[in-house]
Amino acid sequence: MSGTTDPSVGGGNPARAGRRELTYAVLLCLAGAGLAVWAATRTWAVEVIPRPMPLPALREERSGAALLPWLPALAVVALAGAGAVLATRRGLRRAVGLVILVLGAAVAVGGGYALTATFAGEVSRQWPALCLLGGVLAAVGGGWTALRGAAWPAMGARYERPARGGGATTSGGPEATGAAASTRGTTDAWDALDRGEDPTVS
Repeated sequence: MSGTTDPSVGGGNPARAGRRELTYAVLLCLAGAGLAVWAATRTWAVEVIPRPMPLPALREERSGAALLPWLPALAVVALAGAGAVLATRRGLRRAVGLVILVLGAAVAVGGGYALTATFAGEVSRQWPALCLLGGVLAAVGGGWTALRGAAWPAMGARYERPARGGGATTSGGPEATGAAASTRGTTDAWDALDRGEDPTVS
């Protein structure tokens, strides 16, 4: 039996695993922040104000944005941060994840506060609960990015490749031919990674 081990079996491709983690983290941030923005624009409280007859009672509806104006603003910033996670890399990406973590936690706190706060009129508690859930999801995505984002590949950017050494002249001997073939093989492997393929699988 051969003692070699197929790199595609077992741990898997590190680049592919990093892209998968990046996708999950961005989806968490998008879903959480988007849910919070949507829930904050719903009607949270309805106050019925009686008026003298024969005038009908005045019905006043207030959304979460009207009751807690800062809540949807933070959620929108967290939503934009999800796109920044894709556009950044290494330390800057971790910093963006930390910002999203703080924003998501603040949104969750706002949703939790609205669950127990007293507002005028009849209050619908399901919308603050969804804001709480959305904030938690965004915070989890941001925390994951802050912890692991430095190792994830940059989306849309090409991997760095070995220098071709165009300034050096080579002779036509077999050693030069073997070196050129090795360089082409390395370049082809990087091209396969750019396309999301596993270069170890033929």
